[in-house]
Amino acid sequence: MTGTTPHPEFPGRPRRARRLGTAVLLCTVPALCAGGWFGWHALADRSAAAAPPSPAGATAPPDTSQAAAAPPDGSAGPETASASAAPPSPAGRGPLAGRTVLLDPGHNPGNSGHTRDIGRQVDIGNARKECDTTGTSTDAGYSEAAYTLDVVHRAREILQQRGATVVLTQDADRPFGPCIDERARIGNEAKADAAVSVHADGAPAARHGFHVIMPGKVTAGPADTSGIVEDSHRLGVLLRDRFQQATGQAYSDYIGKQALDTRTDLGGLNLSRVPKVFIECGNMRNTADAQHMTDPQWRQKAAEGIAEALTAYLTAGS
Repeated sequence: MTGTTPHPEFPGRPRRARRLGTAVLLCTVPALCAGGWFGWHALADRSAAAAPPSPAGATAPPDTSQAAAAPPDGSAGPETASASAAPPSPAGRGPLAGRTVLLDPGHNPGNSGHTRDIGRQVDIGNARKECDTTGTSTDAGYSEAAYTLDVVHRAREILQQRGATVVLTQDADRPFGPCIDERARIGNEAKADAAVSVHADGAPAARHGFHVIMPGKVTAGPADTSGIVEDSHRLGVLLRDRFQQATGQAYSDYIGKQALDTRTDLGGLNLSRVPKVFIECGNMRNTADAQHMTDPQWRQKAAEGIAEALTAYLTAGS
């Protein structure tokens, strides 16, 4: 209702006219108030619907729907960038309360635009290697960086629900990187109880399957894995078993023995002072593996397998 409706007049019946005017007024005021209340909420609803989504790295929980996980064309989608590392997520209550987990999404969606920056050499103790690489992608263009970030977001949500504090090495919140030495340093400075670096491989198309990479013993320069080799191996076996159970993914038919591989040439492992492993979730160049990794439901299973392994590792003996 808009405007004001004049009260009718009844000549010769002043007493009744006043009562009728009062009644009309009493009926009109609540109607106007109610209309204003509903109108305000309608405007609020329209404003909320028009609000832009939160940028990457915001504190709102990640959208794990198919649309958010991967655009229809398989591209990584728009990213925002800042110079700071992703902050730790708040801890809650549950079996992992008081424990800190580092999740390391391999590569960065912005790396491809900063090849000179990520091509510089860094010290990994027993050698020098590139700061980072662009990673691989499926034949359709779905990038490893997009895949790893999506799986890490999903795993983070599960681990937070179980009470863990989750630290990310990056959340597409910086232009490129971090370099492999900084990825290790982030976990060390967070005093993480366990760390998992999530990747996808770019092997020949005829090869398929997943494998877990564990650190070998390295004591050279800034690298000293002597204190984490045994615990990392235990974490690696749990990750292999729980990931396979959750996803049904076959063991790699081209690397490792029973999907386990030990390496001493990866800076993210060599420089870690906390138990840490890598997982190559499949071969993005293989048609069957790529079909899995571009499926949001399968990525959820991958995240569950990773979270289950970390939970089992961190609660063993408790």
